[in-house]
Amino acid sequence: MSNKRALVCGSSQGIGKACAIELANLGAHVTLFSRNKVALEQVKNELSTERNQRHHVLIADFSKPEEVKSTIENDITQHGGYDILINNTGGPAPGPAHVADSTAFIDAFNLHLVTNHHLVQALIPAMRNNGYGRIINVISTSVKQPIVGLGVSNTIRGAVASWAKTLASELGPFGITVNNVLPGATATARLDAIIEGKAAKQNITIEQATDNEKAQIPVRRFAEPSEFAAAAAFLASPAAGYITGINLPVDGGRTLCL
Repeated sequence: MSNKRALVCGSSQGIGKACAIELANLGAHVTLFSRNKVALEQVKNELSTERNQRHHVLIADFSKPEEVKSTIENDITQHGGYDILINNTGGPAPGPAHVADSTAFIDAFNLHLVTNHHLVQALIPAMRNNGYGRIINVISTSVKQPIVGLGVSNTIRGAVASWAKTLASELGPFGITVNNVLPGATATARLDAIIEGKAAKQNITIEQATDNEKAQIPVRRFAEPSEFAAAAAFLASPAAGYITGINLPVDGGRTLCL
């Protein structure tokens, strides 16, 4: 990844942070992007600079697509384009689809698809000029098998997957690949919150809820964020140049369909 520039969204914690660390370890110059400046500065201090990389941070609220758009356009004007984009942001609130307010779908669509689209449009010109681009979307295994209780997320994640597949066909001739990586149960703060919610709803202990979740995973454990990051980094690398338009689950085998 030496001399490659990577923009990693949602990189203040969890999966996004792990992706940033992995790409930096492989030699990339990493730009961290989220709304939490303090957390991003802390992550920046953890990134490897063994190959004289230059890392920096960008701040914007991903629920405001136009703010993200202007921020990335200003950044590119000042610092140049990127070779790698990791699209990643927190998922919509849980709940059944049939009781969700219609605004929840609109908000999620803006947060995930519209914001992703602004970033892609801003980064495409430099990727085309370089003949090298890697667009990786962190979405959900729900694009293969809907997840009970995540009605809004299931809907919007599917839209992002179809958008990405369309882009893969359009951008392939320019040396730009577009892939989706689908996290399963990964040891992050979000998973902790989900398990706590299930424990409370089922009136069981957090330990019991944790065991129930692990029992549904063939490898009987949760993923480490670094394991997810390794898969994303491979797709971002030159070695994955002939892989595009795929949904790659990193879920320990939990998804039951092919």
